[in-house]
Amino acid sequence: MNDRPNYITPQGYARLRAEYDALFAVERPRLVETISWAAGNGDRSENGDYIYGRKRLREIDRTLNRLSKKMKAAKVVDPARQEDRGRVFFGATITIVDEDDREKILTLVGDDEADAGKGLVGWNAPIARALRGAGVGDVRRVELPAGPREYEILTISYPTN
Repeated sequence: MNDRPNYITPQGYARLRAEYDALFAVERPRLVETISWAAGNGDRSENGDYIYGRKRLREIDRTLNRLSKKMKAAKVVDPARQEDRGRVFFGATITIVDEDDREKILTLVGDDEADAGKGLVGWNAPIARALRGAGVGDVRRVELPAGPREYEILTISYPTN
């Protein structure tokens, strides 16, 4: 498997757990009940409830398996407990500026939590790897698909307890 730790915030882990619990404790049992009812109705070859139910059950089981593996491999790290708040580490919210004076606010989170539209960047994304360990005022070069860019760190903050 992967040698890198699968870091995740407590909130990200809670979301994975909630999704797992909802599928396992609510949706799956309801679906099994529907499949049992549909199986009792006779010919299964043309029974839409039975056919769709079995297909959906396989999808749920695959999702449960995937979520279980993610939770087992997860290393929960609380950014609020970061001792060195002057450098960019996991969970940092940073403001960066590029060569064209465009500012961006990013938060470095676990790869399973990444959402670029919300400014949540996965810990192993190229920009996150380039910014790790940087302090305010440091300039880091990032190799992006569109070409190299340089970013200066303007601010670094971490959540408080």
